[in-house]
Amino acid sequence: MMGQQMGSLEVITGSMFCGKTEELIRRLRRATIAKQKIQVFKPVIDDRYAYSKVTSHAGSDIEALPINNSVELLEHLDANATVIGIDEAQFFDAAIVDVANQLADRGLRVIVTGLDTDFRGEPFGCMPVMIAKADKVDKLSAICMVCGEPATRTQRLIDGRPAHYNEPIIVVGASNMYEARCRRCHDVPRD
Repeated sequence: MMGQQMGSLEVITGSMFCGKTEELIRRLRRATIAKQKIQVFKPVIDDRYAYSKVTSHAGSDIEALPINNSVELLEHLDANATVIGIDEAQFFDAAIVDVANQLADRGLRVIVTGLDTDFRGEPFGCMPVMIAKADKVDKLSAICMVCGEPATRTQRLIDGRPAHYNEPIIVVGASNMYEARCRRCHDVPRD
């Protein structure tokens, strides 16, 4: 395949508040500076800040197309795009992994963000497979809101207390519902 651009699949992962989306936006802006055509997708379910933007907790944002599933990503793919951003991949169907790999195999640079674990500390959605298939993985950490140590877990809170293990896995929210926690301070009551 001489002359064809080499594609790649990059994954940025970690707990909430570790800077995943901020890093995605940084990479996409650099690609734009390099005159590469970018296209960004986000799950419709993520409506925390703006409907048609990917927005970091720190306030950086970039235009994005909200989609329901991986099929819609392919339907809305710009034929001129060379860099594809996919935010919050854990909220997509499992086929998003195959779509990301197909795009990378076509020579596109695909940059994906997503939580590697849910609030229980267990693998989240498609992310374990996405991480395994990636060419490059960056696992970021946040700061534990209890002790100040590096945080790798996402703590869900209900009325200021740790959510019970049996609570629903997907509840979209930000700092009023979630905190970054280290392994020691992460608490998921089971009874």
